[in-house]
Amino acid sequence: MTVQYRTAVIDGLDVFYREAGDPSAPTLVLLHGFPTSSVAYQELIAELADEFHLIAPDYPGFGHSSAPAADEWDYTFDHLADVVDQLLDTLGLTKYALYVHDYGAPVGFRLAVRHPERVTGIVTQNGNAYEEGLTPFWEPLRKAWADPSEENTSALLGLLTPEATHWQYTHGVRDSGLVNPDKAVLDQARLDRPGNHAVQLALFVDYGRNLGLYPEWQEYLRTNQTPVLAVWGRHDEIFGPDGALAFDRDTKRVQIQLLDAGHFALETRGPQIAALVRDFLRRLSD
Repeated sequence: MTVQYRTAVIDGLDVFYREAGDPSAPTLVLLHGFPTSSVAYQELIAELADEFHLIAPDYPGFGHSSAPAADEWDYTFDHLADVVDQLLDTLGLTKYALYVHDYGAPVGFRLAVRHPERVTGIVTQNGNAYEEGLTPFWEPLRKAWADPSEENTSALLGLLTPEATHWQYTHGVRDSGLVNPDKAVLDQARLDRPGNHAVQLALFVDYGRNLGLYPEWQEYLRTNQTPVLAVWGRHDEIFGPDGALAFDRDTKRVQIQLLDAGHFALETRGPQIAALVRDFLRRLSD
């Protein structure tokens, strides 16, 4: 299995992406969450590239992609989705399944609503689309959504610390010895780049707009009956397991798997998730 590390220029920005597998095979687009990048999928890509075509981009402000200052580029989820959409167009991808985690969900569901004819299925791994999935973790963010004052937004800086990044990887994990510490260190190094805290705060504040789009995403599922694999770390204190169970309301073609894992379930249940995804993608092709 050979992974290609590529960069495309999208609207003047360098957008990094990982690509592996035969381009003629069914494509899976992997959309990462906060505070990580496409590196979150490196092991999953290795597991699946023998049978599928994998594309995993870094959003602007993340990973190896360009990270313009927050006062020079509009860091919103609409804008992140625009960039990914243009990247997929540039790559000539007109049929693909989506794998969404965390921030990947608001990016991916925007793509699905824009292009329902392109999306063959959705794997959501702790990628939320329902109010039920939002835990008490979100209370400080809700304050900032209601009133994005300096006081309320500054209160969110604690989410950008090494302790918070480590917590995201290890909370709800039965055996933390399974978690590769390199991932959190790499994520934190990128968070700590000059100007990146402002980038992340802008996205924290904009995240509230996603809740208003939940009904639209749910209607998309009801109308299109898009197949969904909801594979979820049941101990996630950011997006709780009720967020996975809620998908059953809107699509009959849903498989729900609650795993003994936390927010970054791939870190401790990678082979199990890879097997579930492989089976799901095969069924899409039947």
